[in-house]
Amino acid sequence: MRRVVVTGLGAVTPIGNNVDEFWKSITLGKIGFAPITKFDATDYKCKLAAEVKDFNPEEYMDKKAARRMELFCQYAVAAAGEAIQDAGLDMEKEDAWRVGCSIGSGIGSLQAMEREYGRLTEKGPSRVGPLFVPLMISNMAAGNVSIMYGLKGKSLNVVTACATGTNSIGEAFRTIQYGDADVMVAGGTESAVTPMGIAGFTALTALSDSTDPERCSIPFDKDRNGFVMGEGAGVVILEELEHAKKRGAHIYAEVLGYGCSSDAYHITSPAEDGAGAARAMQNALEDGGVKPEQLTYINAHGTGTHHNDLFETRAIKLAFGEHASKLRINSTKSMIGHLLGAAGAVEFITCVKEMEEGFIHKTAGLQETEEDMNLNYCRESYREEVPFALSNSLGFGGHNASILIGKL
Repeated sequence: MRRVVVTGLGAVTPIGNNVDEFWKSITLGKIGFAPITKFDATDYKCKLAAEVKDFNPEEYMDKKAARRMELFCQYAVAAAGEAIQDAGLDMEKEDAWRVGCSIGSGIGSLQAMEREYGRLTEKGPSRVGPLFVPLMISNMAAGNVSIMYGLKGKSLNVVTACATGTNSIGEAFRTIQYGDADVMVAGGTESAVTPMGIAGFTALTALSDSTDPERCSIPFDKDRNGFVMGEGAGVVILEELEHAKKRGAHIYAEVLGYGCSSDAYHITSPAEDGAGAARAMQNALEDGGVKPEQLTYINAHGTGTHHNDLFETRAIKLAFGEHASKLRINSTKSMIGHLLGAAGAVEFITCVKEMEEGFIHKTAGLQETEEDMNLNYCRESYREEVPFALSNSLGFGGHNASILIGKL
């Protein structure tokens, strides 16, 4: 197997529109929650979201290109551009057929669906926009990034709900391992803070109805009552090790292992015993040749819903046994909310930065857990070496994905 490393990072998040701003906010424990501004939420039970602030697409592309992209694609193009620049990747010096793209979105554009359905019902079928379909479909994030930056290799759109970002990076990792590409631009993107997005997840009783920004997204807390909708994108550059060395690239970390499983249990709830998520973690560790007792840190899926946090805790105990009590476990969603298809990618970036800086961020807002949740969920931040990091993502439909990184 060929070795795969991380050479570039790019992010658009509710607490920073680039990696430096995002990471600074993470270290400060800054939260991105505020009243919804993208539409009038007066009649909605859910009042808060983690929106991206002050995003101007024309800073990343020209007006014509921006008009032909929905917001989830604009976020992806912006994050990909930052990652490519960070990696120092010069496409004029690369074989474009060996540089691919794996960027997923869990939903695509709800904005386009809502807008065009309104035209259909109000003005008739002939008034539906001719670009409705290519604007709406979720693969257009990967398509637009590939077009914008000239990536002619394998192009993927993985859709596994909230596991999308992690699966997208994992499949890019496998692509390079097996020689189908030398470089992959990989990650996830989402922009579902819309009337249908908020109404749908509220009807599912998945969203927090808290009106207190400090206590709305509180993973692992006994008072948690749902997740907060976030938005944004995370994109990384994965590269075959020798290819990266040859061009003198800065190497952040090595991707060591990737594990997946299916709960085969329920369309929304994780398996109650945590067996599916446990198997994904075990598979990632085995794939990376790392023993469970060597791991000290997990970036949890940690949504803040009652079932997820309890069942993920059970999964960690099942996978690690007595060693589970020695792990540092945190949730980045405590600061940025749940970015759905982008969540795993932004959390992967968080893991890379934590490893680089020797810093494990706190789970913001966490005060008191419950009896069955007795692990170290990082009420405070830690300054310590992070030799390995494991990032978990669990998606509706029973999709479980874990990815393992380590220092080179």
